[in-house]
Amino acid sequence: MTTNRLDYMYKELVINAIGPEIRVALLENGLLVELYIERRDESHITGNIYKGRIQRVLPGMQAAFVDIGLNQAAFIYVDDIFNARKGPSDSFLLSKSPDEEESEDNYEEESASDFHKKSKDSPSGNATVEKRPIQELIREGEDILVQVARSPIGTKGARLTTYLSVPGRFLVLMPTVDHIGISRRIPDENERLRLKEIVEESRSKPYGYIVRTVGEGISRDTIVNEMEFLDNLYGDILEQYQSAPSPSMLHQELTITLRSVRDLLAHEADRVTIDSPTVYKSVVSFINKFMPRLKDSVSLYSGEEPIFDAYNLEVDIQRALKKKVWLRCGGYIIIENTEALVAIDVNTGKFVGKRNFEETILQTNLEAVREIAYQIRLRNLGGIIIIDFIDMESRANQEKIYNAVKDILIKDKAKTNVLAMSDIGLIQMTRKRVVRSLPKMLYEPCFYCEGEGMLLSRESICNNIYREVVRKAQDAAANRFHLHVHPIIAELLLGEKSFLISMLEAQINCQIGIYPVYDSHIEQYEIIEIDASAYS
Repeated sequence: MTTNRLDYMYKELVINAIGPEIRVALLENGLLVELYIERRDESHITGNIYKGRIQRVLPGMQAAFVDIGLNQAAFIYVDDIFNARKGPSDSFLLSKSPDEEESEDNYEEESASDFHKKSKDSPSGNATVEKRPIQELIREGEDILVQVARSPIGTKGARLTTYLSVPGRFLVLMPTVDHIGISRRIPDENERLRLKEIVEESRSKPYGYIVRTVGEGISRDTIVNEMEFLDNLYGDILEQYQSAPSPSMLHQELTITLRSVRDLLAHEADRVTIDSPTVYKSVVSFINKFMPRLKDSVSLYSGEEPIFDAYNLEVDIQRALKKKVWLRCGGYIIIENTEALVAIDVNTGKFVGKRNFEETILQTNLEAVREIAYQIRLRNLGGIIIIDFIDMESRANQEKIYNAVKDILIKDKAKTNVLAMSDIGLIQMTRKRVVRSLPKMLYEPCFYCEGEGMLLSRESICNNIYREVVRKAQDAAANRFHLHVHPIIAELLLGEKSFLISMLEAQINCQIGIYPVYDSHIEQYEIIEIDASAYS
């Protein structure tokens, strides 16, 4: 590895939306650096906004049931109802204002209702928020604008709030709060003041905004563009509320595809390529509505081979799941995920160097720094990370490695904190955990060895079979495929995942037969092409 893998000239989003899961890859100079996966059956409605109708008000519980169009009624508590009876508007004179020091950037980890409850006694301006009983705030049969704070769980319906929050990448719009907050994780007072002044000077309505941690150092133009995007999005929600029937969904929390377009294409990537015509149309519609300046940055993939194969990404993904990662110099790193932390070990391997031993170790460690930063980002590793570099006697060389780690992690979007190297060559660091890491997403504990090792998850195996059949069907003359799989996988494909077979048969226009093989490993499968015409 002779160049820094995080340096780039050209960034592209590649979206694989054909099949059972949506995969979004961010490429820098053609190299896979980030991967996001969303499975179609992992649906939830948290964050969705609805026009609901009050079904029943319960004064004794200070709660109400609301019909938002689901099978079971949702519910809302009095503390989650904005203190204004007449429905939504773009002017909020009585509102709860969060204390600036409590302004959080981790919107994903905290509901809008929880955020407002922290400051339920704080007035906005000179107005006083009077706590009124629920029967004075809403009535049965009325329409109400609500957001899902918690998805349904079992027999419990969705929990709702009227305190709407619309998240962007750098900002969170809170239209019921006339207040500007800055994430407390931005420590520099000058930067906090700069960000607050930009938002105050740029807002055209008394909406509240929270600047998230990733907004630190962002330019005025970027912040203003995102404010405009969020204002337009909320304005569209209000327009729909006036004309939509009740109940109906007005805004769906963005899919991983649209989130990627909003966050990465708008601020980082130069282009996005999508393999699904349906998803392509939805992205184009989204961009034309909210980011028209980027309409020429989206293209539909028309190649015959699967899009991730065309970009050679499957190999990179498999490499990101291995414990051992080889370095170009001949050394290697071992990445171990434990319950408490991630341990990374650096080894010289086959690298013998050209000069003295200390120089060999330094060069191996420096190359390992680049690869470790790359793997941490690609695998989305978070929490506590311990890196065991090869011991170096020179204190100056130890400082070089420490500085190299700090410098290269500056480009990581996730918040990191790095401690100085210890005397025994350890560097301790933390990285903010936002979503599940790639290994935890794609693997599950191995039942052969009682959890001591890892296996591909059953869903990942089914998805791999799907993609492999699509590849074989491109060049095959067969009109039928037989899948020889482990009995557990056979049962899954014939039952819970039978929709995959239906999708596959429709896509390749061939019949699929599934046959269990009782003495096979769960990850093993065989795809056999059958030409039925040969037997006719």
